Amino acid sequence: MLRKALLATADRPRLSGWLQSTPAGRAVVARFVAGHDTLSVLNSAETLAAQELRVTIDHLGEYTTEVSQAMAIRDEYLRLLDLLATTRLTAADVSLKLSALGQTLANGDELAFANAYAICEAAAAAGATVTLDMEDHTTTDSTLDILGRLRFSGHRSVGVALQAGLRRTATDVLHLAKDGCRIRLCKGAYAEPAEVAYQRRRDVEQAFRHGIDILMSQPSCYPMIATHNPALISYAQASARQHHRGAGDHEYQMLYGVRPHEQRRLVHAGHPVRVYLPYGTDSTAYFLRRLAERPANLAFFLRALTAKS
Repeated sequence: MLRKALLATADRPRLSGWLQSTPAGRAVVARFVAGHDTLSVLNSAETLAAQELRVTIDHLGEYTTEVSQAMAIRDEYLRLLDLLATTRLTAADVSLKLSALGQTLANGDELAFANAYAICEAAAAAGATVTLDMEDHTTTDSTLDILGRLRFSGHRSVGVALQAGLRRTATDVLHLAKDGCRIRLCKGAYAEPAEVAYQRRRDVEQAFRHGIDILMSQPSCYPMIATHNPALISYAQASARQHHRGAGDHEYQMLYGVRPHEQRRLVHAGHPVRVYLPYGTDSTAYFLRRLAERPANLAFFLRALTAKS
């Protein structure tokens, strides 16, 4: 019930604006968001790189309502990648939400593809890769179609996030894995109806384990296991060993500000770890989804509010 309430609030900016209206709220959001501007996020990325952590950088924002907004977000990614090319960061990645690039507007697929293609070109010039985030289930087909077009256009390194919570995901994982795609397998952070998504946590985790086994069994793909769940991480490590995968042909991904000690522990154990590093001013919806995903995040937030009050 609490998770559904938080996810519902994430989709109502007027109800969630209070987070940014109090010093305590802003301070806690800052734990999960790496600054408001490009220089701030690059400084955070370099700090993580010094700890041998890789990054994927996300400019926050989704479901733009005007073409001008979509173009502004594209331009921000282009500025980010121009600056990224001047840093010493290696194996950097950027994460794109296609709804932020115009996907849900009139003629949105064409607009989002054109904007994503421009970002892919800039990423290639900067020596970075691109991963398409997956959003709510109504955009899944469109996102996968745009992924296919980007890969067909020559950007074969473009990856995609797939959500274990969706009933269709095992089929999508198998299809894309066979095609050699980079795939980020995550739980999913959207409130979805029962006809398209599993509702019980144990069913989602079982689907996650099934997705892990598919990924690890397909040698041409690159699995990116995005979870903070210790049991799922252990399962992925066992599956990688079973399918004779080395440390260099898959990775683990975690969110900025969530289980940083575990991130470093995995790196010290020889496992590549990539941190999802969001930045920007449109942080409320992102933050509320992080609260909905893990009770520990909510407990941290409540403790901070109590301390500040």
